[in-house]
Amino acid sequence: MPPSASPREAVADRLHSAAIRLLRRVRQEDVDLGIGPTQASALSVLVFTGPKRLGELAALEQVKPPVITRVVAGLERYGLVEREPDPDDRRSQIVTATNLGRSVMRRGRARRVATLEGLLEPLTQNELDCLKRAAELVHRMLSGK
Repeated sequence: MPPSASPREAVADRLHSAAIRLLRRVRQEDVDLGIGPTQASALSVLVFTGPKRLGELAALEQVKPPVITRVVAGLERYGLVEREPDPDDRRSQIVTATNLGRSVMRRGRARRVATLEGLLEPLTQNELDCLKRAAELVHRMLSGK
């Protein structure tokens, strides 16, 4: 970071670096899911935000429609999602996580949270309070409020 960096730029740089390292660390837990990171990400969207049209899922995952079609086909083969015609537009399909998909994703999330909990173990109560406040600020920042 150049010495002329603004305070916001310095915080943004540190937050960016920390977020990437943290995500890489907890993603190691996803290996046991038996699906790739792209599939895990798409399944996570469906489990934690609900059914989506293929186009919506592609937009949320920031991939092109042919890519999400392949991702969903793989998840279907594993029995983790199912597709149904959109009742409002028969040319479109709605993708929904199955019970197995929800179970797999909840177990994966529990492993990631447990990993994070372990990383928090050496911190003091004051440091935990600071991180709690930081997490609340990140949520607020991302929600635009």
